[in-house]
Amino acid sequence: MSGGTIWLAVGAGGAIGAMARHGVSRVALHFLGPNFPWGTLAANVSGSFLMGLMIVWLSRTEPHSAALRVFLTVGLLGAFTTFSTFSLDVVTLYRDRTVMIAAAYLLASIVLAVAGLLGGLGLGRQIL
Repeated sequence: MSGGTIWLAVGAGGAIGAMARHGVSRVALHFLGPNFPWGTLAANVSGSFLMGLMIVWLSRTEPHSAALRVFLTVGLLGAFTTFSTFSLDVVTLYRDRTVMIAAAYLLASIVLAVAGLLGGLGLGRQIL
């Protein structure tokens, strides 16, 4: 498989993941309002959970092409989980509100995303 195919797989997955992440943000903004980065939190937690499921599925149903692996993990879920946006949100909350709100968001994102990954791994081991 050529290197170009890998890059295209990452790009295609990334485009889909970014659009899905934008959709989650729009829904969160509509239902929960603009006072907290709920969309980013939801994307990071659910994306981490899905990554756990995906890793179990990929490891249990080998072999997969390298293009499929990078499409799903690096591209799709990598673009969806948005930790660069997370970092910006932490700095913005610190700057615009209080240290306590920024710290709460930081802690919730890390703890819940890791819990989501563990939950995905656990569920994946049970059902896949």
